[in-house]
Amino acid sequence: MSHLGSIKKASELVFRKPDSEDGSEIWKLIRRCKPLDENSMYCNLLQCDHFRDTCVMVERDGELLGWISGYIAPSEPESFFVWQVAVSPDARGLGLGKRMLTHLIERDEADACTQLKTTITRSNEASWGLFRSFARSIGGELTDEAHFHEDDHFDGHAATEHMVTITFPQEARAAA
Repeated sequence: MSHLGSIKKASELVFRKPDSEDGSEIWKLIRRCKPLDENSMYCNLLQCDHFRDTCVMVERDGELLGWISGYIAPSEPESFFVWQVAVSPDARGLGLGKRMLTHLIERDEADACTQLKTTITRSNEASWGLFRSFARSIGGELTDEAHFHEDDHFDGHAATEHMVTITFPQEARAAA
């Protein structure tokens, strides 16, 4: 039996806010999820501490399987910004990315949000697939435009990041 098969038959998934003690495990997960940018362990510690209300981790039997870091910028209180999505290679195919996104926008902290934003490079097919699927699942509209440019912002060292915006359907927000 594959490792994935054993994960699917294990106990329940636990979605929770991180604690500062989770920072190093999150850092290790991100390192296993190529080609994600590796932030410093200190960055992940701060996400767990200062931004815990807008981040989510998923565990099963104490094993970290998924992580999303995000925040609501003071300058855009209507936008929930997703910084990074990481799913353990052992847990791929369980739909964790979409389930974590749904979990986050259903939190009380996101009540005033009318849209979700993230940046994605054109070549990151997995992220495009996740966010398109998420938009369809909630009945949202997905748009994108070049935002952080390869030459202007990254000095030619990274590909252009497109700002992806998913506008939530009005009826969904009214019902919440």
